[in-house]
Amino acid sequence: MGVAAPQQEKKLLSRRNFLKLSALAAVGLPIYAGEISRHELSIERRTIRLPRLPEVFQGLRIAQVSDLHYANFTEPFFIRKVVREVNRLKPDVVVYTGDYISIGHWPTTQIDGFAYKCAEILSEAECPIRYSVLGNHDYAVNRWAVTDALVTNNLPVLTNTNVPLERDGKRLWFAGTGDALSSDVHLDQAIPKATRIDGEPVILLSHEPDILETVAKANVDLMLAGHTHGGQVRLPLLPPMFLPKYGIRYVEGLFQMGPTQLYVNRGIGTVNLPFRLNCPPEITLITLA
Repeated sequence: MGVAAPQQEKKLLSRRNFLKLSALAAVGLPIYAGEISRHELSIERRTIRLPRLPEVFQGLRIAQVSDLHYANFTEPFFIRKVVREVNRLKPDVVVYTGDYISIGHWPTTQIDGFAYKCAEILSEAECPIRYSVLGNHDYAVNRWAVTDALVTNNLPVLTNTNVPLERDGKRLWFAGTGDALSSDVHLDQAIPKATRIDGEPVILLSHEPDILETVAKANVDLMLAGHTHGGQVRLPLLPPMFLPKYGIRYVEGLFQMGPTQLYVNRGIGTVNLPFRLNCPPEITLITLA
């Protein structure tokens, strides 16, 4: 019986090691993406200059949270962690940009209940000025129940409407749209006339980012969106794995078209699979300048 030559034995060992490492990666990567990376909360700090912003609002800090997807892989303890982080940041305004619940495998009445539980946790944000809009999952399940859950918990919903923030006789408007996938974006109702007539600045909350081209024609200074989850799973040298309709052109971060700037938040929760990779959940802290 022959004995393997040292070089041949080295090759066999290398092949065995490669197979072992491959097996570990096949098991370990889903565990990392599902249990660790999915909970690695990132605070993204951005300073955004708005040319029309009155001096009295310079330095205003806005915390944006998006895409909670309560119970569809996003645990209540993690949403509570998000709210604690928001409170630690001490923003002047908190905005929630949609998808509090998910289309899932539960009866609609049970998912409605998730909306109330999610809104109750989000209401623990200590900032007194809070605004919200709905997302495509909220509309697909029950937009009326989600709206009631938010309003009941003192989280005003800006569905094709607006509200002014006033300081020293100057105004900064917060506006919101309905869901683009449900054809409920009505900018003529959402954008206040004061932005067109008096040049007052407006920040628009709208779940889906890919309506930017339309929004840029409506005298909007800053649009805040979510919906994309930043692609959720991002492998090296490959495009994002999960991108929804109306969330393909503007995936994450800051963009500009004409006079309108757009910030796309990566969201907190996940859809399709409970995985995130190279795409951590995000709280955005925007400082206006």
